[in-house]
Amino acid sequence: MPHHLVPIHRALISVSDKRGVVELAALLADRGVEILSTGGTAHVLDEADIPVKGVTTQTGFPEIMNGRVKTLHPKIHGGLLARRDSPEHMDQMTDYGIAPIDLLISNLYPFEETVSRDADYHACVEDIDIGGVAMIRAAAKNHEFVTVVTDPDDYETVIAELKEFDGATTSRLRRRLAGAAFAKTAAYDSAIAGWLAGEIGDRPGRHFAVGGVRATDLRYGENPHQGAALYRTAQTRPGVVGAQQLQGKALSYNNINDTDAAFELVCEFEPPAIAIIKHANPCGVAVADTLTEAFVRARAADPVSAFGGIVAANRPIDGETAEQLASLFLEVVIAPAIEPAARDILAAKTNLRVLETGGLADPLEPGATVRSVAGGLIVQDRDAGRVQAADLKVVTKRAPTEAELADLLFAWRVVKHVKSNAIVLVRDGVTVGVGAGQMSRVDSARLAADKAAEFAHNAGEADSRARGSVAASDAFFPFPDGLQAAIDAGATAAIQPGGSVRDDAVIAAADAAGIAMVVTGMRHFRH
Repeated sequence: MPHHLVPIHRALISVSDKRGVVELAALLADRGVEILSTGGTAHVLDEADIPVKGVTTQTGFPEIMNGRVKTLHPKIHGGLLARRDSPEHMDQMTDYGIAPIDLLISNLYPFEETVSRDADYHACVEDIDIGGVAMIRAAAKNHEFVTVVTDPDDYETVIAELKEFDGATTSRLRRRLAGAAFAKTAAYDSAIAGWLAGEIGDRPGRHFAVGGVRATDLRYGENPHQGAALYRTAQTRPGVVGAQQLQGKALSYNNINDTDAAFELVCEFEPPAIAIIKHANPCGVAVADTLTEAFVRARAADPVSAFGGIVAANRPIDGETAEQLASLFLEVVIAPAIEPAARDILAAKTNLRVLETGGLADPLEPGATVRSVAGGLIVQDRDAGRVQAADLKVVTKRAPTEAELADLLFAWRVVKHVKSNAIVLVRDGVTVGVGAGQMSRVDSARLAADKAAEFAHNAGEADSRARGSVAASDAFFPFPDGLQAAIDAGATAAIQPGGSVRDDAVIAAADAAGIAMVVTGMRHFRH
């Protein structure tokens, strides 16, 4: 047999995810492979009339400590780690009665699933696999001689090789499976580390681990020449990754990014709310007494950009709202639920992707965001900042009216989700102008004002929609000119963090115009 082929005579199977394991074990048994197994896996194989030898019989030592110790034994790890080309190793195996193990099939306790069920602390700890991780790493290290399989999706490939090479595997497959095994344990450990860090509030810690399980390959990334895939982490936050897709073709990289931005934004609001997103920025956001009304108002805020956009709702989508959604070309609709009548209506839009999350994300929930940079990662706490009316400081001679205050708080929640530099104009619970991602704050203010005037003109309205609006700025005004652009457009009140060395000049400009201004003491940069 060629050197790169290693025959399988003995296998150890110990899995939590039992998909396909009976079929694979049956093939192994038919080929005369001796099968070792533990606990629940041994029971499943025995019920399928597949000959199984218990690990305790192999080791001569019982499972102890409620199963915490069963495979942590020299007769298991020696069988996995021994180099078959080392006379010293082979002699020691003979001296200590250690039989070689040529194939390990293991996929670990379901720690991530336990955490996702909101199990208590001790239940989560008990589902941290020790023996499985140790065996997987041992087998993966010794992949020159041992085949390790950690994913049921790889069973078909293993079966194909065993059939093609008369019960042996190739070095190429063993190396690929070893890499997958180390990635599996890395992702598993990162899930545990992240959960523990969250439990004690240790973010970011000295060491940071990040990992995930590939949920699906994507056609490409932001552009066709970029490869991409979606990975699922242990995080249980409702959103695009955990949503059930009810219809439509597969999500693209850009769809996922934009849909996440849309859903995170709309979860900021308690009343029925709609957010329409284009290229990760909101082009229309509104609250209203009904979801239908919120959508109509959000679409009217920027009907040009809404075309081909992403729509997120913070309420189950009903039939009436679905009728409105179906009147516009959209890429994705995401909501906590889609009512039966709405499903029937949206089903006619065959190219529309419809996602149901099952719940809302908590905007105040702690967590971490991660971004790659050359040579490393930058990690930060999720922006869970929130201000209430009582937190605001009035810095002008005039305080905001009750109506202005409501719009200011609404605008402040929206501006948090707009790329910096960000200016948002709001009137009566709907965005009327959004200035995003400009190099100067004054340009963002002018862009928001231009949007408000443009769509008022297109709708045949006599005056700019910015007239009587309020303005939100994600960071302080470094000079009065950015605020002045909003004032010139017709804003009557403003909300901003404050803290500039020129705050006095900015406040003076507000007082000169007779507008109200409040400061939050909190910034919302979003790059």
